[in-house]
Amino acid sequence: MIICMDVGNTNIKYAVFDGNNLLLSFRVATELKKTSDEYGGQITGILINNGIKPSEITGGIISSVVPQLDYTIERACRNYLKIEPLMLAPGLKTGLNLKVDNAKEVGADRVVNNVAGVKKYGCPLIIVDFGTATTFNVINDKGEFIGGVIAPGIKGSLDSLVNGTAKLPRVEIERPSSVIGKNTVTNMQSGIVYGFAGLVEYIVKKIKCELKYGEVTTVATGGFSDVIAKELTCIDHVDKLLTLEGLKYLYDLNSEA
Repeated sequence: MIICMDVGNTNIKYAVFDGNNLLLSFRVATELKKTSDEYGGQITGILINNGIKPSEITGGIISSVVPQLDYTIERACRNYLKIEPLMLAPGLKTGLNLKVDNAKEVGADRVVNNVAGVKKYGCPLIIVDFGTATTFNVINDKGEFIGGVIAPGIKGSLDSLVNGTAKLPRVEIERPSSVIGKNTVTNMQSGIVYGFAGLVEYIVKKIKCELKYGEVTTVATGGFSDVIAKELTCIDHVDKLLTLEGLKYLYDLNSEA
C-alpha cells in the first residue's frame, strides 16, 4: 500500500492506494506548530479507524508548498509508518516539460496536477485548482506547461471580507437560490459563488483565445471545485482527486526498476 500526501497551505490531503485501487482519502488542517509525533499519531489513528494497519504501508510520496512542514511530515512517516517517503523536488522524474521563465517557482501541487491532468485527459488542457489560491494551469498541445494564472482563493477572500468588516458574519460557502440576495448571508454567498464563477469563466475564455486551439479540455479540482463548477459552462470535468492520483503516478514512475 502506498500513501500519498499533498501538503497545502490550508489542508493536508492524504490518499492510500492498494495497487491502483484507492482505499482511503482524507484531509486534515495544516498546522505549522504540530510536531512530527502529533502528525504521526493523527495519520496512524485515521488509518486504524479505517481498517488499515500502519505496517501495511510500504511506501509514500509527498508534495508540499509549505517548506516549514517538509521535515515534520517526513519524520512522521519514518517514525510511525516506517517508510522513507519520496519528496516532489528537483531530481524527481515527472516527465513534464516546464516552458516557463523559472521552473523553480512552480509549486509542487501545480506540477502534480499537470502531470495527472495530461495522463488522464490528454492535451491541450486547462486545470483550474480551487485551493488556498485559485490557480489556472495551461498545458499546450505538446503536453508542455506554458504558464497560467494565480488568483485569490475562495476561502481567503471570504476570510478577508469577514475580518475586514465589523458586522459581516462568517457564512457557509454554498450556492444561494438567487443571485439577488435577500439577507446578508445570501448576499455574501452570492458574491462569493457567482463572483468566482464569473472570474473563472472569463479567465478560461481569455486563455482559450490566446491558445487558439479548436478544442481545449478544462478540468476543475480542489476543495470548492464542485460548488463553483455547477455555475460554469467552461468546465468539462470535476476531479477532486487529481492531485493525489498524480502523486500515485509519480511514485510509480520513480519506483520503477
